[in-house]
Amino acid sequence: MAAEHLSREFQALGQLPLEMHKAALRHLLAVLLLRLAHLTVPVGSAAPEPDETYLRFRDAVERHFTATRRVEDYARMLGYSGRTLARATLAGAGLSAKEFIDSRVVLEAKRLLAHGDETAAQISDRLGFVTPSQFSKYFMQRTGRSPIDFRNGVRGRAGAPGRRRPSARGKSIARRVIAVRAHHAVAVESARWASVLPRP
Repeated sequence: MAAEHLSREFQALGQLPLEMHKAALRHLLAVLLLRLAHLTVPVGSAAPEPDETYLRFRDAVERHFTATRRVEDYARMLGYSGRTLARATLAGAGLSAKEFIDSRVVLEAKRLLAHGDETAAQISDRLGFVTPSQFSKYFMQRTGRSPIDFRNGVRGRAGAPGRRRPSARGKSIARRVIAVRAHHAVAVESARWASVLPRP
């Protein structure tokens, strides 16, 4: 329900003054994050403790996702079989071990594309890909969009032919809308990822 409200408000751009719209989005996002944090916890009971295998794997992925994306490398690093990691990750995060690793890599790529100025080639190198084309193919397979299309989409640069150039005021509003959209896209993905990270 919170996600539906957030989506509706996000789609309703222009019905409220921009500052009110942004405030509503912030509050609805906070509600969504609170609901996600308590999604698997029955009211009045403590969250189940993930097992040690999953916790070690999760921490290893967080430290090494830029160095390797292979489950076998993590299994060797941690002294487990790939099958043990797969079972632990499925129980702890509801994903296969490979999906878990890929989710973390894609989240970081999206964060860098949405909020940074590095080129796709620089991001490719930063995330440990051999070539920019390998990164582009990896990103495309997992998101359905090229890195540049993703960046342009969250920054609102989808440049349709024949569009009129906006005024200075329109550009200012567009920049704010783009910032909200980029923040929204990464925040939703981060919230999904945060549900599998340890709470401080």
